[in-house]
Amino acid sequence: MNTIAPTRTAAWRDHQVDAGLGEPLAVRVHAAVADGAELPARCPLVLHLPGGAFIGGDLDSGLPTARLLAESGSVVVSLDYPKAPARPFPAALQAAAALLRWLLRMRGRLAGTGSAIWVAGEEAGANLAAGLALWARDQRLPLAGQLLISPLLDPRMASASLRAAGQGCADCTIARGWHAFLGREGEHPYAAPLYAARLAHVAPAFVAVAEDDPLRDEGLAYAAALRAAGVAVQTQRLAGPTGWPQALARLASLQSPWAAELRCSLRAFLAEGLACCPIVRRPSRRAGPAEPEAGASAA
Repeated sequence: MNTIAPTRTAAWRDHQVDAGLGEPLAVRVHAAVADGAELPARCPLVLHLPGGAFIGGDLDSGLPTARLLAESGSVVVSLDYPKAPARPFPAALQAAAALLRWLLRMRGRLAGTGSAIWVAGEEAGANLAAGLALWARDQRLPLAGQLLISPLLDPRMASASLRAAGQGCADCTIARGWHAFLGREGEHPYAAPLYAARLAHVAPAFVAVAEDDPLRDEGLAYAAALRAAGVAVQTQRLAGPTGWPQALARLASLQSPWAAELRCSLRAFLAEGLACCPIVRRPSRRAGPAEPEAGASAA
């Protein structure tokens, strides 16, 4: 792994990864945490994308969700992706796609021989994870599943749960984030997966929302759309109060009752997916997958 330069030793380590983009990617690698049992020879490997309404968030704000995933028995690699408006769509997705290809090459060293890869995120990071799953399908890259926690998916901001939370107005953080992220791309399927015309054959999904979550309705709508397209989907609707999605950026929230419930469900979903995943080979080097482009099609 000579493309990694570690900068910290702890339960997690920060690295600079050369994924072929001309500038290194800042990532944080979290070791899997066993819950009273020995870890298996191969663990789920999760590419995690933090939230922040596309315009904020970093490895530190994403730490609670990354730790939750690690405590579910996964090796977690969190990415500090480019933010809008300085770098709108598809910059963040291109960075995530480059990291995914890198992880496919390095997964044996990170999580054990024959490990499989999931993509995950909370809020805007869940949007990017869903878009990355669509892109991976189109590039025929092996992906075991997608973990979408309180996903931000609807640029029209038309859901009842969003309105009930008093959000969706033109000057709210979510509206500013969508405007900065989409730029002139409108509702590109990779940027707004809720409105993608073709969802069939995408990786199995776990979608978690909370009863008091402003993003509840769009998460459930996406789960229903995936299910209608024949995709295996598990949903979890947590009872409030949770304070999502803001609580997902607070370390103290990991002690909340909903965190224990979510951790258990994530562990079960990942274990089931790992058991079903064959040991996959490295993708062919004949012609590497193209970077996601602003004009790329998911139709």
